Amino acid sequence: MQPVRFGLIGYGSWGSHHARAIAGASGAELVALAACSEASRAAAQALYPQTKTHADYRDLLRRDDIDVVDVVLPSDLHFEVGMAALEAGKHLLMEKPLALRADLCRQLCARAKTRGRLLAVGFELRLSELWGKVKEMLADGAVGEPLYALIELWRRPYRLGSQAWRYDIDRVGSWVLEEPVHFFDLARWYFADVGDPISVYACANSRQPGRPELQDNFTAVVQFPRGAYAVIAQTLAAFEHHQTVKITGTRGALWAQWHGALDRDERPSFSLKHFDGKQVAEVPLKEPAGEIFELEREIAMIVRCVRDGSAPAASGQDGTWAVALCEAAHESIRSGGSASVEALRLR
Repeated sequence: MQPVRFGLIGYGSWGSHHARAIAGASGAELVALAACSEASRAAAQALYPQTKTHADYRDLLRRDDIDVVDVVLPSDLHFEVGMAALEAGKHLLMEKPLALRADLCRQLCARAKTRGRLLAVGFELRLSELWGKVKEMLADGAVGEPLYALIELWRRPYRLGSQAWRYDIDRVGSWVLEEPVHFFDLARWYFADVGDPISVYACANSRQPGRPELQDNFTAVVQFPRGAYAVIAQTLAAFEHHQTVKITGTRGALWAQWHGALDRDERPSFSLKHFDGKQVAEVPLKEPAGEIFELEREIAMIVRCVRDGSAPAASGQDGTWAVALCEAAHESIRSGGSASVEALRLR
């Protein structure tokens, strides 16, 4: 069977992990990559001598030997490059956020539909042995109807990114679009059987007096139907990388946690506990958890989707919802009140 042929656009810190995952995936081939830096292209060529390199992503998109384009670029470039990839007739895997605004996300979704192309968003937590097991147990009724969730991240400050783009608010859009966007997606995914989000109340602050737009500390409450709600909390003013999910329901509770020195720790510690209303049990996990492992599963998923036409773990609509919830959080921070997401509904 012919491999699914990938073109990678972006070869920075995270892009290099994408290249490794594609090159190592069964049924995938890293045909070409594009990177604006000569040093990045040289580094990629040394590791993947059979892969063609381009300085301009448009040259990559002109190739007729690429099935899927994987975009791993600063967030402000997502819409432009994603739209160009779809126009070129390629399937698209887009790193989060799908775009900086929900209206731009909707345009990408519409173009993917008219072109008959796959559009997947890099919410790799959905493919995690740990965070995915939480979803599986919720679907099996492990806590009854979920009523409350806490999704919390305690971590060191963000990496600067190429040319410090992650600290340029015009390029990053907002820090809520960096990591909390994952957690808005998790909350909506975990509460899917309860219904769509109704409103968001959020607050945030910065530890840098001269950079109030860089919100190191962020908390949001997402209201769902029937009184259910999720609390999303993040601080970037701490150390190491520690993520926790706690969920309670009408007849049980789940507690998942992941700990590493860094977000890409190859030897993290993690666990999942289930309370059935009477006793607590450790839930066995068969595979390692962490974003570098989840990325490998993400690439394998894209190969399957292209071959059999199945839906990705996170669709363009999921990516749009997550960005819309981030927008609602920003509106809440600006106004000081709760922001309704009724106007953001996508169905």
